[in-house]
Amino acid sequence: MYSAIALPDRGYRFIPAVFQYSGGVAALPGWRLERARFADPVPLAAGFARIAAYLQGLGLPLTAFCACELRSPAPFTDAGFRSFNEAYAGVLGEWGVLTGGHNPVARSNVCPEIAPPAEPSFHAFTYALPEAGAAPSFVVAGSGESMEGKATYAESTVAYRDLSPAGIRAKADYVLGEMERRMAALDATWQVTTGVQVYTIHDIHPFLGDALVRRGAARHGVTWQHCRPPVIDLEYEMDCRGLPLERVLPG
Repeated sequence: MYSAIALPDRGYRFIPAVFQYSGGVAALPGWRLERARFADPVPLAAGFARIAAYLQGLGLPLTAFCACELRSPAPFTDAGFRSFNEAYAGVLGEWGVLTGGHNPVARSNVCPEIAPPAEPSFHAFTYALPEAGAAPSFVVAGSGESMEGKATYAESTVAYRDLSPAGIRAKADYVLGEMERRMAALDATWQVTTGVQVYTIHDIHPFLGDALVRRGAARHGVTWQHCRPPVIDLEYEMDCRGLPLERVLPG
């Protein structure tokens, strides 16, 4: 069972996870989360600069930044992913976002199979802002079919390299359970989601009805994105959110 840590000065709480991201974030009372998506992916360095300017334009500190969604050219090796994450987390450190040895920012990072970006890029980001009486809002970070915090992804991956229909279903079942565990820590359920994403290049139709629709994960439909998770040999990822307002920004 996960337990969230509150950051009252930032208006949200987060699920501690690994150094590159948290398991999810939820607004505290008197605050709400808002998501902004770029019309086209923005390369990482330029994206950080645009996000900083956007937050400052709203009169918000950089520490309002609490979740993001990335797009990368292709899945990383374990070592390559760690190197990328160290550089990414370095910027968060410069922004003052890291706190108490934790990275509170929830994140998804997936790789489009067709027409990927030339370099890691921002797809969307979420921030906290004060609003008296706001309804609860949350973002659950992306999770693939691997238990986090292990030495390598291979040793902790469900149905490792099993691309059979049964293997893909086993991966999906694990990830769906992880979504529910994270939502529980944020006092959320499928019933309050406003967006649910599946990232895989494999066929989800054989279990879409039974595994997702029946459990309530598709109450507003499911967005199936033809993407791979960010590490080689991971095959299925999901994230979800419950937000009252989302914006689209020019690319």
